[in-house]
Amino acid sequence: MNQKTEWTVLNEAHEMLRSTVRGVPADAWTNPTPCSEWNVTQVLQHAAGDQLGYAAFITGGPGPEEDSFSPSGTLGDTPEATVDHATRAAAEAWATVPADAQEVGVPIPPHKMSAEIGAGACALDAAVHAWDIAVATGQPSPLTADMARALMPAAKATITDMLRQYGVYAAPLETTGDDPVEALLRYTGRNPAWTP
Repeated sequence: MNQKTEWTVLNEAHEMLRSTVRGVPADAWTNPTPCSEWNVTQVLQHAAGDQLGYAAFITGGPGPEEDSFSPSGTLGDTPEATVDHATRAAAEAWATVPADAQEVGVPIPPHKMSAEIGAGACALDAAVHAWDIAVATGQPSPLTADMARALMPAAKATITDMLRQYGVYAAPLETTGDDPVEALLRYTGRNPAWTP
């Protein structure tokens, strides 16, 4: 059973990532993704590693076993077990954080932020990579307008030039309309119309 937190946006993002991973066809794990240097397996490794990174910063426990920004493409467990372990660790860690905490350790600069923004950043990471995996494997977009609206404040607060420079997120693309999903994807440097 997956750990639930009081962070609704994080719960929803974790479920998006888990359900998207469960929906990947067996022959699609090497498909290209919107993260141009990584295939589907590597995006999963990166996404799982990021969730473990958030957990480690909060609890002081172990982080990912390999560099999340140089994923090998070889999983040590099944895809479902990999994502379940990572999202459970993050959820359990965030469950210990008071909603009004103003300084929570996080793996992205400045490495301390409010609980609300930090949990949103953790959710943003899971949700955006769920989208990456979904569109790379022929699944419908898991992002909803409500989720995109909920994630945008964290995106604007945390996606800095430094993160873009180091490849955590690409340069923003110009928004062409008022669709919240498109706006969020473009803010993270993703083309909403991307196809394999």
